[in-house]
Amino acid sequence: MTSSKGEFKSAIFLTFSGNCKEALSFYQTCFGGTLQFETFEKELPGYKETPVVSGSLIADDIIIHGSDLVHNEGRIIGNYMAIFISCANADARKALIEKLELSKHDSSTRNDDDQLIELIDAFEVRWVLGV
Repeated sequence: MTSSKGEFKSAIFLTFSGNCKEALSFYQTCFGGTLQFETFEKELPGYKETPVVSGSLIADDIIIHGSDLVHNEGRIIGNYMAIFISCANADARKALIEKLELSKHDSSTRNDDDQLIELIDAFEVRWVLGV
């Protein structure tokens, strides 16, 4: 079965460990866009703040959805998945790297001339940025 144009739209869905609102707000500083959050109406045990059931950042170049709620097996951080962004040029990529990096722990081993640059942000999300 083939799909016609406009039938699908891709987005990213991330699960956070109680800091979804903070993370999506941070990504808004990187990408711009509009934030929207649905939260529980009451506090839940194990959460510092009212957890986000569903949050979204909708920007021109990226859509990120997220939640503080995890499946029964819990949140597992792995290195098998990353968010890939194709940047228009090296300068655009460098600007995005500066926005995504809260800490410079990855920058010492990075070569800005590489075709692909990988970094992990403060929310333990892995990004691969290409030119």
